[in-house]
Amino acid sequence: MCGLSGEITFDGSLADTAAVDRMVCALVPRGPDGQGAWSSGRVALGHRRLSVIDLSPHGAQPMVDNELGLTAVFNGCIYDYQELRAELEGHGYRFFSTSDTEVLIKGYHHWGTDVVDHLHGMFAVVIHERDTGRVVMARDRLGIKPLYLAETPDRLRFASSLPALLRGGDVDTSIDPVALHHYLTWHAVVPAPHTILAGVRKLPPATVRVIEADGTSREHRYWQPRYERRPEHEGWSACDWEDAIEEALRVAVRRRLVADIPVGVLLSGGLDSSLIVGLLAQEGQTGLATFSIGFEAVAGRAGDEFRYSDVIAEHFGTDHHRIRVSSDELAGALDHAIGAMSEPMVSHDVVAFDLLSERVSQSIKVVQSGQGADEVFAGYHWYPPLAGLSPEQGVAAYAERFFDRDDDDMARLVTDRYRADGDPSLAFVRRHMLADGAGTAVDAALRLDSEVMLVDDPVKRVDNMSMAWGLEARVPFLDHDLVELAAACPPELKLADGGKGVLKAIGRRIIPAEVIDRPKGYFPVPAITHLEGKVLDMVRDALCGQAARERGLFRPEYVDALLADPNGELTPLKGNKLWQLGLLELWLQTHGV
Repeated sequence: MCGLSGEITFDGSLADTAAVDRMVCALVPRGPDGQGAWSSGRVALGHRRLSVIDLSPHGAQPMVDNELGLTAVFNGCIYDYQELRAELEGHGYRFFSTSDTEVLIKGYHHWGTDVVDHLHGMFAVVIHERDTGRVVMARDRLGIKPLYLAETPDRLRFASSLPALLRGGDVDTSIDPVALHHYLTWHAVVPAPHTILAGVRKLPPATVRVIEADGTSREHRYWQPRYERRPEHEGWSACDWEDAIEEALRVAVRRRLVADIPVGVLLSGGLDSSLIVGLLAQEGQTGLATFSIGFEAVAGRAGDEFRYSDVIAEHFGTDHHRIRVSSDELAGALDHAIGAMSEPMVSHDVVAFDLLSERVSQSIKVVQSGQGADEVFAGYHWYPPLAGLSPEQGVAAYAERFFDRDDDDMARLVTDRYRADGDPSLAFVRRHMLADGAGTAVDAALRLDSEVMLVDDPVKRVDNMSMAWGLEARVPFLDHDLVELAAACPPELKLADGGKGVLKAIGRRIIPAEVIDRPKGYFPVPAITHLEGKVLDMVRDALCGQAARERGLFRPEYVDALLADPNGELTPLKGNKLWQLGLLELWLQTHGV
């Protein structure tokens, strides 16, 4: 796990190594264990290293393979690298390290861009061919690892975070109206390739881009599961599905134990993380380090779920760590969390993950997390109302329950300067849900959420906040074999038992029932859902300050009405509308935009 950056020029000039060095400096938290740089004419690469596999200098990056004429920078982890190495050795390849990075290089030499089809893992990788000048970049199937791009006719810069690109300089920081519409409508989800800034894009998940020496490029999507029933599953009973999914999840958890250092678990006390702990215990893991976080109650709303995480920790005998955070600590941590965001993210989980990651990183470098189970196995409240609907009927039903505001409300909120044409958020959802490969509205919504919402909200949140403290977070529910199987699973099995029915059935075989038969919980951070005190002061100052007035994103009368009643308007997902506006301004100001 690491941070990467680089530049490719197309106008005959040398790559700007000073700019790449500035970007690398912005990535220090992602890779606290080492730094590397490499350049050759029109291409420069930089890297910060978090040592997890092959802790020796042989695993350092940028990694140069002079024999093959390839140089690579890589962020992520390839869980099947040992099996791939053995296969490549059978083809005559010789290795100088024990790292997964070198397996990527040899694999690319052997399979070309099809190497991605052989990988189980999370990755953003950039490979340079010495002899052709070609540069190839790829991102994992579920977009777990990020790759941001700033492109002009003369050059392309890339980095593991958007703030790193800003540190490199010379980026168009004007606001993208379409991205702004997505942010304010779709609960801060801004689908690739957009970001909130017009001059920064992101490589979409499951995508390979090939850039030739003359600057021409092409890209293709290499993976997209179908959310339909398959002939090979005809006649399967509910128990057959449970057995198959349990085995796939067991394999996914086992894969994510690959490391040369210990692996812990972020234990929220919910079904998903509890299942991971239970499966790891069954794999023979003893003394497993587990971590839970809780906050002070605010306005009568509880701020922790320790009662459930304690049940799991005691049942499986883990080395459990309760982390308590006061409201003052929470307010103080907001600055760091906002600074660590590659893009503005309104979910109150962000600061929770930031604080949790800070504490966890003091004792361990790698953890597994339950992120992704709700999107893959239908755990959210907006899925049941879609049952029995066609994808076409499901579009409006999905938007009604998920979107923070409709286009009419957008017109009342956003000034004319930043208004997007039409209703791009609803149009995006419609295109995605009506695309071929989803049999029902539930299938279409699960595909949309797994391929888009999950990538640009929960998964991005976990990556940004964990890597801000040099902590690698692995997400077994996003193992692509498991996701493909879940996509084929009949929706009624996933919707059963109040949602995630198939997972709950598996859970009853492995973990205490009291953790399963409970109201659905979220990572509660009351001080953000209910704005008061220092957090409210931060929001008011950001929205009323000179920078916000000069930018002029929002109509003053709309902002004034929200400030007059800070907790009076919530979104359908119970998010605070004032926090949504304040967070965006706080992010823009923090990053000097």
